[in-house]
Amino acid sequence: MTALPARTLVEGRAEGLLMLWSVPLSFWGGYDSGTGRVIDHSHPAFGVEVAGRILAMPSGRGSSSASSVLAEAIRRGTAPAGIILAQADPIITVGAIVAARLYCRACPVVVCGAEVMGRLVDGTLLRLIAGTDTATLNLSAAV
Repeated sequence: MTALPARTLVEGRAEGLLMLWSVPLSFWGGYDSGTGRVIDHSHPAFGVEVAGRILAMPSGRGSSSASSVLAEAIRRGTAPAGIILAQADPIITVGAIVAARLYCRACPVVVCGAEVMGRLVDGTLLRLIAGTDTATLNLSAAV
């Protein structure tokens, strides 16, 4: 098992298969909170179900309304289990914080930077532990 450092934006714990993207996603207009699928026709992951996976991408993209779509997906149980970003994104962070406060449902969000992001492997089983300030990404062997 490999442990990689990250910085916590939203606390929580998650475990799941890693979905690694090189293209950011806007949850507003790009994600269906009812199904947990990418609905942005221009995104390389169009049609892919993200619910229950650990999503890693460079950053968020798009409208401030994306935070409400993410919060609704977390409430419905159709959101990613956790989100890893190379750059901090206030919109994604707000969506996860709102869901934690309103619905008592955690979707941990961490930022790890490009170097750590470059060490992630799509499809790897990952345990994300996001504490008060620091987080750890525990990678298992590729699945």
